[in-house]
Amino acid sequence: MTSFALVLETNNLTGGGADAARTALSLERLLARLREQTRPVSTLHELVITHDGLPSGARARLDAIAGTEIRWVDISSRDATVDRRGDGNAPSPIDYYEAKNRGFDVTSADVVAFADADCWPEPAWLDELLAPFSDEAIQVVAGRTTYRTDVLGTAASTIDFMYFDSPLGDGCTRNFYANNVAFRRDVFGARRYATHDMYRGHCQVLGTRLHRDGIKVTFVPAARTIHRFPDRLSELITLRLLRGEDTIEIAPHLVRTYLPAAAPLGNLGPVVPLAILAARFGFSLRSINRQDMPPAHGMRWLRVAGVIAGISLVDAAGTVARSLGWRPGSRNDSAVKVTLSYHRDADQLDPRHQVAA
Repeated sequence: MTSFALVLETNNLTGGGADAARTALSLERLLARLREQTRPVSTLHELVITHDGLPSGARARLDAIAGTEIRWVDISSRDATVDRRGDGNAPSPIDYYEAKNRGFDVTSADVVAFADADCWPEPAWLDELLAPFSDEAIQVVAGRTTYRTDVLGTAASTIDFMYFDSPLGDGCTRNFYANNVAFRRDVFGARRYATHDMYRGHCQVLGTRLHRDGIKVTFVPAARTIHRFPDRLSELITLRLLRGEDTIEIAPHLVRTYLPAAAPLGNLGPVVPLAILAARFGFSLRSINRQDMPPAHGMRWLRVAGVIAGISLVDAAGTVARSLGWRPGSRNDSAVKVTLSYHRDADQLDPRHQVAA
């Protein structure tokens, strides 16, 4: 019988000066939601949460709320670092993607699913995500991630959470998101998330590698999770600038995989990244009303399109700045070190997604 594990990281709960108590409170709400799944987390072989020094009392309380034993992985100690320069002299705190790698390392299940502590899964999310693995030929399954269902959420979903049909098979996608995906153990273990100096593009890079390796990513839209927005407007702007910065690093991987003839254009500064953003803008407009979001017609369609244009312009500013050596989103350092805060529920998620802990 196939065994399953779920790995959660808490990177997005540590930003904005959040202390352990606030992180634990947000985890309480998430675990209460996971306990209500049609496939409860208590039925999993393993539930793993990486954390930045949560007290033992908080962890015991969270075990009780989850209704199952949680395998806690503390990534706050000095030895829980990663050498990003490869010279042995520059250890950095474990970031979002490396935390997922470390969580995977302590599992033993045949299939490992990854989710984020700042996402709100629909009741059947886990069931839908894991069900395809009853077919032994299925190697990777990606669910659908969106933001909330208002105009801003609809627009941002077409930008940050787009899915492209894959030529590898019907019902497959070229890409996935690290907050809503499951892998057979050998597939992820042989590839995992690599180190890159960007904020949230590592899963896109891994997607291009899976595509080159001929590994199908089965897309299950019914496995849906809702991603929060950052708690403050200033953080939302920072997020957009970071997304723009990411395009500089992601562009070579996309070109190498999908359009190798355009590789020489990589020497023309931001030309290729901006072309990618332009293509993304067109795809986002076409994605309106295709992401299982509330219908957008007439004035609502125009408002959504206007927000898409506005977000795209801020992203483009981040791309141009990065190409000139200035990193406004990363505060002129590294995007790897940036953490934003994602704790607010009442005004960030639809009421139907709220659960009292």
